[in-house]
Amino acid sequence: MTVTGNATEPALLASLYKNRNLLGQFVRRDFRQRYVGSAAGWLWGVIHPAVLLACWTFVFDYLLGQGQVVTARGALTSHYTLYLLAGYLPWFLFQESVQRCSNSLVDQAAVITKTVFPSEIVAISIFLSTLINHLFTLFLAIAAIVLWTGALPWQIVALPVYMLLAGLLAVGLGWIASSLQVYLRDTVQAVQVLLTLWFWVTPIFVDEEKYPAGLRFLISGNPLALLVRAYRELLLGGRFPSASDTGLLAVQCVTVFLVGAFFFRQLKHGFADVL
Repeated sequence: MTVTGNATEPALLASLYKNRNLLGQFVRRDFRQRYVGSAAGWLWGVIHPAVLLACWTFVFDYLLGQGQVVTARGALTSHYTLYLLAGYLPWFLFQESVQRCSNSLVDQAAVITKTVFPSEIVAISIFLSTLINHLFTLFLAIAAIVLWTGALPWQIVALPVYMLLAGLLAVGLGWIASSLQVYLRDTVQAVQVLLTLWFWVTPIFVDEEKYPAGLRFLISGNPLALLVRAYRELLLGGRFPSASDTGLLAVQCVTVFLVGAFFFRQLKHGFADVL
């Protein structure tokens, strides 16, 4: 793989466009490395969520008998497992991206220290590689929805918008975490703890309507809660998320992306020396 590009390019978007071929190489390499030496290869990206779906169905639908899930805007589904899967989709895309980004610069130390390398593309390539696995799970979720409900809302055509917003959020935080990890090697552990806390304050297993009034700020100020709501409404509710939800989510994700880009640019000058 030939590494080219100017790491001092002043405009982030211009730098990404200039190095788009390199970005594609990193995405392909990262995706292949996930399954290197595996006989099943990329099929594990389908097997894992399929087993998880089967386990959730057995536990929640048959053992616990979870019934219809109702929100403030009306019933979403009579299958709690579908409700859970639809909420888990955006969370796992976000979590895996940020978690893997956290140590990505340290993993790529040999490339960063020995070449003129646009290191900001590492986090983006990780998100795009993770997005491929996300699509596998999404197709499985769509098949389960069609099988259990007999219908598929056409509103799912809007899902790429929310995947993009999830990407902006994950890459922005990934830039912050990965650049801090270069200087402070406890960052990865701290990120794992924070993601665990974030998971349990996001309404994935518990419907947001069950949150006490005093804790509703955990939803209104939580971009993952808005992403989870959007996925559920598009996949299960057959409706588009409200304009206010989408607008707030877009502001949050773009802000985190820009802050992450600025933070990364400020710290990247010392990467080669520290790594």
